Amino acid sequence: MARIEREVRGIPLWQILEYLEALGGRAVGEHAARTDVWSATLEQIEDFQIGSLKVGQVLLVVEGADGVLAELNIKLDEKLLRAGG
Repeated sequence: MARIEREVRGIPLWQILEYLEALGGRAVGEHAARTDVWSATLEQIEDFQIGSLKVGQVLLVVEGADGVLAELNIKLDEKLLRAGG
């Protein structure tokens, strides 16, 4: 069993949950999604701050088999990529 932890900045928790659903996950409440081969939890964490600029952050934790997480991580990267940021 492998585990990936990511701090995702500038994308709201609900949007990340929608991305996980688009990748085959079933929402489990407002802060988690899972399939038969992976599970993910989301937690709103303290804003990232540089000077007076604050950006929201979400801690994303995904657990599953190594090969499954590697593929999921690539697909998630595509969804999290934001132009201009």
